[in-house]
Amino acid sequence: MWNKLRLRAQSSFELLITLSFGLAILLPIVVIAFIQMSSSSSSLSAIASQQAASKLSSVATLVGSEGYPAKQITQIDIPPGVQDIYIGATNNTVGHEIIFAVRSPNGLSYVTSYTAVNVSGNLGSITSTGTYLVNVSAENTCPHGPSVPCVYITPA
Repeated sequence: MWNKLRLRAQSSFELLITLSFGLAILLPIVVIAFIQMSSSSSSLSAIASQQAASKLSSVATLVGSEGYPAKQITQIDIPPGVQDIYIGATNNTVGHEIIFAVRSPNGLSYVTSYTAVNVSGNLGSITSTGTYLVNVSAENTCPHGPSVPCVYITPA
C-alpha cells in the first residue's frame, strides 16, 4: 500500500515539475508578445497619422495653387493616440507644416508633413479617433497671421 501511495506521489510531483518548466518557458513568450503588440499599435497610429497629414498637405497644395476662392472638403481618418493637430506651426500660426502629435509608449512623437504653400488653421477639436470632414480653403489674407495669402484648414 505504501508503495502505491509513494508511486502516485512521485508521478504527481513529476507532473508538477514538468508543468512548472512549461510555464517558466511560456510566461516570457507571452510577455514579449504583449510588448510587441503595444509597440506595433503605436507604430500603426504613427503611420495612419502620416497618411492623414500627407493627404491634408496634398489637398492644401492643390487648393493653394488654384488661389482664392478655391475650396475643397476632404475626409481624413484620425487614428487612436492623436493628442493634437497643428496647422502651420505648433502654435497654429502661418507656416508650411501639418503636425500630428501622437502618444506612444515613449511619450509624444510628432508626425510632420510639409506643404509648398502657407497654411494655417485649427483642427484641435478633432483629436478623438474617427473619420472627419475638413474644409480646406484658399484665402487672400490669413486669419491667423500677417497679411499673406494662405490655405486655411478647419473642421467642416
